[in-house]
Amino acid sequence: MVDPAREAAVEVLTAVREADAYANLVLPVVLRRHGLTGRDAGLVTELVSGTIRRRGTYDAVLAACSDRPLERVEPAVLDLLRLGTHQLLAMRVPPHAAISTTVDLAGGRGTGGFVNAVLRRVSERDREAWLRQVAPPRAQASDRHDAVVHSHPVWVVAELRRALAAAGGAEEVEALLAADNAPPRVTLVARPGLAERTELPGEPTPFSRYGVALEGGDPGTVPAVAEGRAGVQDEGSQLVALALAEAALEGRDGTWLDVCAGPGGKSALLASLAAGRGARLIATERQHHRARLVRRNLAAVPGDHVVLTADGTRPPLVGGGVDRVLVDAPCTGLGALRRRPEARWRRERGDLKALSRLQERLLAAALDVVRPGGLVLYATCSPVLAETERVVSRTVRRRDDATLVPLDLGIAASAGPVPGTVQLWPHRHGTDAMFLALFRRDVPSSA
Repeated sequence: MVDPAREAAVEVLTAVREADAYANLVLPVVLRRHGLTGRDAGLVTELVSGTIRRRGTYDAVLAACSDRPLERVEPAVLDLLRLGTHQLLAMRVPPHAAISTTVDLAGGRGTGGFVNAVLRRVSERDREAWLRQVAPPRAQASDRHDAVVHSHPVWVVAELRRALAAAGGAEEVEALLAADNAPPRVTLVARPGLAERTELPGEPTPFSRYGVALEGGDPGTVPAVAEGRAGVQDEGSQLVALALAEAALEGRDGTWLDVCAGPGGKSALLASLAAGRGARLIATERQHHRARLVRRNLAAVPGDHVVLTADGTRPPLVGGGVDRVLVDAPCTGLGALRRRPEARWRRERGDLKALSRLQERLLAAALDVVRPGGLVLYATCSPVLAETERVVSRTVRRRDDATLVPLDLGIAASAGPVPGTVQLWPHRHGTDAMFLALFRRDVPSSA
């Protein structure tokens, strides 16, 4: 008999590997299909999240235990080996149970025998003993050592170390990597005018006056969330919307634009804030299915808000221009590895060049469409300097009609790599690593 919880975990891991799915989105669907709740659902969640987060560490251990290179192991079998290794090295599962249930999942004699042999070798040591054997000495290769111990690709460790150094904290890299592997609490946001923070369960967030952090439970059972008056949103993302909405602006303030709006969490908060001032939000998203998610998020928000399927590098022209623009740019997502650990294994250093070019184009388009005197907030869920410092510095050099406006959220140790910008950190602030930079389009001087 195959254990239903472990079978469900394998189904999620397969979707993540074969369809580039995100575990946090696939998991609820699979749990419902298998009818798993309570402790069984919790077991599946831990099996999936732990296996994905610790993949780098487990691969180093498995390479030492396998009689063949891991690249020659069938991907589905490698999923099983990682799943079994997680139970052996990080969970309170008896070794015989971890091995036998994984062999059951493997099925056929040849595959089952290979899985059994490898996992028995894994079970001969605990995690700390394996790390002493497979991790390179820190003194000789600090990035490679941290990559194995904290399960991040080497290039990601190097980029995060550089970003921390720019923030005066190069010695904090281990704390950051550890924070990436710690499951985050679910954070809710009360959408202004629709819900009060006091009606949401949980502890008030320290930086956003609209947020609460849950200790546990299904956020979908919270009435305000089910009704669309509140939503699930990291505190860092809440602060992005608040920073744009609360920035001082001279002149009219009736039209706001959110480019790259999908899936719509920031859009919903911006639209709620705009509605309270008699303003409206135009949200654009290039992908149709993500534009539908934005519409769903805005359904409960009153006001004349519009969602368009459009390319953010060619935003819609508005008569007289837009007053406030949010550019929540596509990025590596390396600031949200707590929530989406898959991103660390999907991205490559080579992605940075194309992404930074796209980010610069999106920011340039936003500055073109905003009215003179209007504001543009550039944000990424990544602290990598190519996506933060480089984009901002190149924009400042290229645009003589744009001024970087100093941004201060009143949060300690949040100074960004460019003076006046903000960089949040999981290990310092308990948020995703959001980067924020605020620009004002200059009013042309009179002749």
